[in-house]
Amino acid sequence: MIILFGIPNCDTVKKARAWLTQNGLDYQFHDFKKQGVPPDRLNAWIAAVGWEKLLNRQGTTWRKLDAATQATAVDAESAAKLLILNTSLVKRPVVEWVNSNAAADITVGFDAENWAKRV
Repeated sequence: MIILFGIPNCDTVKKARAWLTQNGLDYQFHDFKKQGVPPDRLNAWIAAVGWEKLLNRQGTTWRKLDAATQATAVDAESAAKLLILNTSLVKRPVVEWVNSNAAADITVGFDAENWAKRV
């Protein structure tokens, strides 16, 4: 099962969900706003792709943070704390692709060409 993590009103998440549906792929949606960022999954994502890739420094949520708070994101542990407290700081969508040997492969962001190679 593919699990797509994000926020329903995010344009990139909307595109990703539409792509999955158009390609006939079953997936589960995890809403960060309603369900939060799962800490155990967050640690796996950080291990797989790095905290720098997960922390969205381009969005309005990041820009609204004061400089002192922004400066606290210096490593995986400190970034994880920020991501759990501010779910909108997670770059979206995060997708867990389960391959044939049941291992999860993690992607961040939407890239239709890359996704097409996975299915």
